[in-house]
Amino acid sequence: MSRIVVRLLVTLFFFTMPGQAAADIVTDWNFIAEQVVPRFGGPQQQSRVQAMVQIAVHDALNAIVQRYDRYAYFGVVNPAASPDAAVAAAARQTLLGQLATVPDSALKTAAIATVENAYAASVGPVPHDAATQAGIDAGDAAAAAILALRIGDGSDTPHLPYTLLPAPGVYQPTPNPEFPAAIVPSFAGWANVTTFVLNHSSQFEVEPGALLDVLGPAYTSNYNEVKQLGDARVRGALPDSEESDIARFWPGGGSNWNFTTRVIVSGMTLDRWEHARLFALLNLGQADALIANQKWKYTYNFWRPVTAIRWPDDGNPDTASDPVWRPFIVTPPYPDYPCALPTSAGAGTEVLRQYFGTDNVPFSRTFNAPAVPLPAPMAALPAKLITRSFTSLSAAAADAINARVYGGMHFREGCGAGVKQGTQIARFVVGHALQPVKGEKK
Repeated sequence: MSRIVVRLLVTLFFFTMPGQAAADIVTDWNFIAEQVVPRFGGPQQQSRVQAMVQIAVHDALNAIVQRYDRYAYFGVVNPAASPDAAVAAAARQTLLGQLATVPDSALKTAAIATVENAYAASVGPVPHDAATQAGIDAGDAAAAAILALRIGDGSDTPHLPYTLLPAPGVYQPTPNPEFPAAIVPSFAGWANVTTFVLNHSSQFEVEPGALLDVLGPAYTSNYNEVKQLGDARVRGALPDSEESDIARFWPGGGSNWNFTTRVIVSGMTLDRWEHARLFALLNLGQADALIANQKWKYTYNFWRPVTAIRWPDDGNPDTASDPVWRPFIVTPPYPDYPCALPTSAGAGTEVLRQYFGTDNVPFSRTFNAPAVPLPAPMAALPAKLITRSFTSLSAAAADAINARVYGGMHFREGCGAGVKQGTQIARFVVGHALQPVKGEKK
């Protein structure tokens, strides 16, 4: 399928198990990897592993018929190999190779079983025929190549000590809903992880915004907006408002761009090679975006709304403090500016925009949002099915910005800076990785 202008509305009803109509072996294994990557840690670590899986899948297919530039594996092309076996072996070996670095636990054991059961279903019983074995060999080789390439990439040291002392505007550990526990600052070390396509994590500078001046009008506006709209008491009193639904939809729901991309492509006619390239670009873009995001978060070290709003006196006469204010959604464990989820959304939407050649890619997603604890004496909000529909990719990115303000975790300006950064990174990734070989259309 050539690079086209797409206007497609796909509606997905998601209840317990994500049961989208999988188009082929590539989307099947993208879903399987999605079930396994939570074993690796936070969104940053998950994005790294998912990118490695999709690179291996892409390289394995292009070692059978080379339609796009390969990333890590450059073995001899073998057109007689089974594409399905190659995809399954590439994903399996990459996931198992990374799971070997995870401490033993029941969850790890279950993840390995998920991978092995899916692999057996994909390649069938031994002995394999010649085509299947050739595909397995190609997939194993592609996985070995990306695993070797990422050894020593800095991901073994995701966290660094945080020593900045409390002061107006300075990020500090944030309280979670079950006071007085605090969330420890995390992922400062992720800024030092080797990027996949970017030259380095600071390649696209995030300039200091007007928000960072706590005495200025931009900060005042951002502060008062999130104080009102992101207050757990306000959102809890309006549990079925659009603002509350938006805040609950994005963490774990809208933020899962692999799922959303499977929804979008499920009604199309992309083949395995096209799927493999799309999902590889998507995950390369998001992995690099989250590396770069931490670089700039820990450059500015700007405080979160919960710290700012509880602060007794920041020197700004127009930002009244509230010592018992609490965000609607738990604040993630790193500084505010620029925001991570909108950065990821900017990357995800831009990869799709570049791939399909248009912003007009409407879609709907339904997500079973988990329960939300509220300040006493308010009762927790129960789990809820929430559907969000978007007329375009830019509309989805704008929704992601709103979600972090309504959730009380971020100031709006930092979210806009995140989308901009993610967009720049994704545009670079699509322009510099996995290009069509001569004669192949985008």
